[in-house]
Amino acid sequence: MYPIIGQCINEVRIDGDLERLYQDLKVMALWELDAVEIPPHGLDVIKNGRLSMRQMREIEKILNDFDFIYTVHAPNPINLMDTTELDLHERALEATLEFASRINSRIVVVHSGRFLAEESFCGYSGKGISAAHKTKMLHQEARLVRGLAERWPNLYICLENARPYRYHSPYCYAERLDQLREHIQSIDRPNVRITLDLGHAWLSSNFYGFDYLEAISDSSSLVFHVHVHDNFGRAVYYTEKQQTHQIPLGRGDSHMPIGWGNIPVEEALALLIPQYRGILMMELRGRYFKYIPEAVAKLKEILERINRRTEKAEKYQFSKDCYRRLGAQA
Repeated sequence: MYPIIGQCINEVRIDGDLERLYQDLKVMALWELDAVEIPPHGLDVIKNGRLSMRQMREIEKILNDFDFIYTVHAPNPINLMDTTELDLHERALEATLEFASRINSRIVVVHSGRFLAEESFCGYSGKGISAAHKTKMLHQEARLVRGLAERWPNLYICLENARPYRYHSPYCYAERLDQLREHIQSIDRPNVRITLDLGHAWLSSNFYGFDYLEAISDSSSLVFHVHVHDNFGRAVYYTEKQQTHQIPLGRGDSHMPIGWGNIPVEEALALLIPQYRGILMMELRGRYFKYIPEAVAKLKEILERINRRTEKAEKYQFSKDCYRRLGAQA
């Protein structure tokens, strides 16, 4: 018995094509996945910070045909530390929360705020951003997330730990799990928690030299959602985008099936299981779509070994019905 296992819809693979969305969901249902993470930015449903109701209705029809648990991943560029178009970023996140509510999702994954947005890396290193300015941006994000959590009490806003980049890091406080944990604690809302990305944490632990498993253990009480994928722990420059060039040298945030890289996934999950009551959401790139069943089987093998080693005589099955009864204030 093990937690719910899911797989994300890859926004690049879908690229706004709702027929492709339907076909991928149909295949995932045949593969007996229980949960799917939906990216509104891959569905052309949020445009200029507003929810497109015409597109929303079409998406709802498709999603209602399946019995998946749905989680939502907010558009990647949303940055509540933005200092030039903050209103647009706020509107886009509000639209994401409305989208999640309409598809009966309980979890919205949000990329943690960046002192220096990835989109601006080409023009600025970020090395000159003062500590005072970073503190101001942290407070800005905390205030905005706190307000959103209060307005959407039935949704969990789960800030995700970030991957590092060579030359531009530290561009985001959440490259380090300890700093993300402290930030979540400062926000102090029951429905603001951590999305633990195992791959990002592995890259950061190698880049900064901190203990991977210790960092996960220290943050485990705040982890409410987990992204599962594999890599070799070698950070890249932001200009390195081509997977076929990165993989031969074991570089980058590969998002491969577990077992293909060298992340100690079993040891990491053993720190979370059996107290973890969330979803293990695989986040494989679209190029690995056909390997999803293999990845699920591997993850189940790992979870079975963890269960056999546990001292608890009573193991749990976190069913879909249990998940759907979750309330943020429970």
